[in-house]
Amino acid sequence: MLLLVFVAGLWAGLQNALAGGGSFVTLPALIVSGMSPLAANITSTVALFPGQVTSGLAGRKLVTGAGRLPFKALFILSIVGGALGGLLLLNTPSKVFARLVPWLVLFATAVFAWGSFRRRPAESAAHLGPWAAGVAQLLIAIYGGYFGGGIGFLMMAALTMAGLPTRNAGATKNVLAGVMNASAVALFVMSPQVHWQQAVVLGVGAIIGGLGGAWALQRVNEKALRIAIVCIGIALTVGLFLKPV
Repeated sequence: MLLLVFVAGLWAGLQNALAGGGSFVTLPALIVSGMSPLAANITSTVALFPGQVTSGLAGRKLVTGAGRLPFKALFILSIVGGALGGLLLLNTPSKVFARLVPWLVLFATAVFAWGSFRRRPAESAAHLGPWAAGVAQLLIAIYGGYFGGGIGFLMMAALTMAGLPTRNAGATKNVLAGVMNASAVALFVMSPQVHWQQAVVLGVGAIIGGLGGAWALQRVNEKALRIAIVCIGIALTVGLFLKPV
């Protein structure tokens, strides 16, 4: 079972660095290993955090703000939202949010695909202003601290709609995912729901996968990267509707 958890961490770290949705790999693996969905959710958040920090640092040269919204503002919104989401998770059941996940991933994938392929290459104007982008990031951070599944797709959609190129949006997304989860992890780390043996194994795999993903993010062809992200989003959406977490 620990080998399964390690492979899940490896895959999740790679997928999180490139597009997002890694928790949809780790959650089923942890549940199969014998955890309850709530314990798997909390353990996954704690375990994936080091990998998010690693991939964020590896791609930090590409990190930027979203148009007129500086990166510092995105950073603060992510911390606040992540803390609020973590508190929400510790005090309410996650069933309602879990049911929303397929729709959120579907929406984010559709928005990202539209922003990547429907507009003309010459168009570079942002579709989201600084206030709209800030509100979107805060809501995504709250959701990220609460459940986390699909935050990569949601941030990629919001950041590209705010005018960021795909490569910069991916690197910025990786750092902000680590920031919002830092708040949640600070709340979760003392929780009895954390299964530390599985968390360590999963975390090691996620760090290795995250480094590989950060390397690929800076070298993969831009169009190929967009196509890969949309394909992953479609696959996750279909899988989540057929078998919800």
